[in-house]
Amino acid sequence: MKLSALSTLALSAAVVHSRFVEQHESNQVVLNAEAVDNELYLIEVAPGKTLWVTEEEKWELRRNGEQFMDITTTQGLGSTLKASSKEAPKFPKLPALSKELSPLLKDLSKSNMQENLEHFTSFHTRYYKSDYGRQSSEWLLEQVSNLVKDSGAEANGAFVKPFLHPWGQNSVIATIPGKKNSTVVVGAHQDSINLFIPSIFSAPGADDDGSGTVTILEALRVLLTSKDIIEGKGENTVEFHWYSAEEGGLLGSQAIFSAYEKEGRDIKAMLQQDMTGYVQGTLDAGKKESVGVITDFVDPALTDFIKKIVTEYCDIPFVETKCGYACSDHASASKAGYPSAFVIESAFDDSDKRIHTSDDLIKYLSFDHMLQHAKLTLGLVYELAFAKL
Repeated sequence: MKLSALSTLALSAAVVHSRFVEQHESNQVVLNAEAVDNELYLIEVAPGKTLWVTEEEKWELRRNGEQFMDITTTQGLGSTLKASSKEAPKFPKLPALSKELSPLLKDLSKSNMQENLEHFTSFHTRYYKSDYGRQSSEWLLEQVSNLVKDSGAEANGAFVKPFLHPWGQNSVIATIPGKKNSTVVVGAHQDSINLFIPSIFSAPGADDDGSGTVTILEALRVLLTSKDIIEGKGENTVEFHWYSAEEGGLLGSQAIFSAYEKEGRDIKAMLQQDMTGYVQGTLDAGKKESVGVITDFVDPALTDFIKKIVTEYCDIPFVETKCGYACSDHASASKAGYPSAFVIESAFDDSDKRIHTSDDLIKYLSFDHMLQHAKLTLGLVYELAFAKL
C-alpha cells in the first residue's frame, strides 16, 4: 500500500471504529486512536536521517517494509557512551564450556515453549497501547518472576522487575548477578501488532515475536537450574529483557538503554531473538534449515562468536543475512554504544511473511527450530557469563 492510500485507510478505520467493534473489545482495546492522528513523532530511518510523521504514517512506513526508530523522547541516546574511550570487550576465541552445558541443553523443552506460546497468543493483541498489551505483559512478568523465585536465585540477589512505560505495556527485566556488574543481555520483544488497524484487529504475534519471547524464557528456565549461575559464580551479571513497543519504533528498548547509559551501566554484549520459529520459507526455497545471523548494523566480534556458538551447540548451521537499519531491538543497544547482535529464524528473505497480521499463528511454526534458537541462547549466555570480557 502506498502513502496515497492513507485517506482510504483512514476512512476504513473510521467505519470500524463506528460500527464493527465487538462489545468485549470496547473495554480492552484502544478506541480513541483518532484523537492522536495529528500528533507528530520524530523517527530515524537511517543513521542521522530523521522525519516527522504522524502515527498513521508510521504504520504506513511499516506496511511498506520500512524500519525506523522513534526517537521523539530519546534523541540523546548514545551521546555519552560513544564519546567515552571504554575498551571494547574481548570475546572468547572459541566456546569452552561444552561439558558444563551438555546436561543443560538436554533439559530445554519444546513442550514448555509451546504451552507458553499458546497462552501468549491467546490475547486478542499485544499492541503496546492496548489493555490486552498490558494484560499480556503482566502475565509475562508473572511467568518470569515465578521462574526466578522457584529457582532459589533470589537468595543470591536475583530479581525481576517491570520497566515502566507511559503507554501501559511495561518491559520485563530479569537480573542474575555475577561477580561483576559487567552485564550480558539477551532480549526479545513481547508486543505484537496488526498493521492494518493496530487498535482494533487481532495480532496473535506467534512468530513476531511470541517465538522469541518463549525461546528466551525457556533458556532462562534452564539457565536457572545451574547452581553456579544462581549462586552468582559467573564473572558477569546476566539479564533477560522482554521489550515493550518494538513495533512502534523500538520504544521500550530505547527507554531501557537510555536509562542504562545514564546510569553508566557496563553492557558487554546484547543478543536479540526476534522471530525464531518459521522454517517453511527456507524449505520451500530448496534450502537447508539454518539460523539466520544478521551481519549489518551489528557488532562484528560478538557476531563472530555467535557463529561459533551455533556451530558448537546447535544441530543446524548458520546462514549470514542482513535486515537493514533499526530492524529490531538490538539497534537500541548499538546506538547506546553497546556491542549487540541479532539472530533470526532464516535468511531474511525467507522469513515469515504473515507477521503483522491476524494470520501470524502457531500452526505455521516449528518448535524443533525454536529449540535450536533456545540452544543458541543458552549456549551464548552461559559461555559469556563465565568469560572474562
